[in-house]
Amino acid sequence: MSSTQPSPVKAVVAPKAATKPYPFWLGGVAASIAGACTHPLDLTKVRLQTTGDKGMINSIRKTVASNGVRGLFDGLTGTLLRQMTYSTMRFAVYDKAKAAVHTEAGPPPAWKMALAGSIAGGIAGLIGNPAELMMVRMQADKAKPQRGSQSVRSMLKPLPERYNYRNSIQGLYRMTKEEGFSSWGRGIVPNGARAVLMNMSQLASYDWLKQELIHMKVLEDGPVLHFVASLGAGTVATTVCSPADVLKSRIMNAHGPGSTSTMAVIRTSLANEGPMFMFKGWLPAWTRLQPTTILIFLTLEQLKKGVDRYRASGGTML
Repeated sequence: MSSTQPSPVKAVVAPKAATKPYPFWLGGVAASIAGACTHPLDLTKVRLQTTGDKGMINSIRKTVASNGVRGLFDGLTGTLLRQMTYSTMRFAVYDKAKAAVHTEAGPPPAWKMALAGSIAGGIAGLIGNPAELMMVRMQADKAKPQRGSQSVRSMLKPLPERYNYRNSIQGLYRMTKEEGFSSWGRGIVPNGARAVLMNMSQLASYDWLKQELIHMKVLEDGPVLHFVASLGAGTVATTVCSPADVLKSRIMNAHGPGSTSTMAVIRTSLANEGPMFMFKGWLPAWTRLQPTTILIFLTLEQLKKGVDRYRASGGTML
């Protein structure tokens, strides 16, 4: 007499649902908030790079004495336009590029993060160049002397004219009308190089430091970890980007067709100041980039957590 044994029922394992990506514009929003908070430091850095001002504190005092405390926020619309174009694009492309270059299991190695950051920086630097131009010009504008205010010494050479843009949108319109569409590409080589270096060093080092600190069980994922990782990322990025940043600011702020090429600026700066001109403004650049980097990543992480909470509560719009 035979008995038939029921075959065991195999458990059906549902495939793991793909994680829904975060909105692409979160990085731009986080960068805009950080940029607005640290704008006076960025303005001071640009003025140190493009004028004869000596020392960060002295430059800040000069700005306040000439234009009041409100003068520390000259060119804010240029900063916001730049963050919502350049920064939105770099964060969005970085996540896509990282997923494309690393398809294996586990976290990506540092070189793949750097490669993804370089790709993101190159694309974002190209798209955000016109907004970068506006930001630099508007920040440097009021540091230039007015016509008729030159001293006997300064009468030996022509004074640079102020652009006097009302805001970044009007500035783009005027620049296009007065200088042609080709002006949108002014400084694109050093700006593109800086964007590649910035994202390769800032985004990749933040991700790598965060990953390593968690792996070594030094810190748990949270605000303290985000702060420490962004502190390291800001220092690395400032040092790596300083030469391209100085060249970008000087080229974008230059007048005249013969004075705006990269090689012309390098030759003139080397002759007048020596090779260390490439690190001029490093302290205000670090002082500005450090809180900016910290604010960007802390804000971005909180925005992501906010999106997670919204989705967990049943929200479907994000």
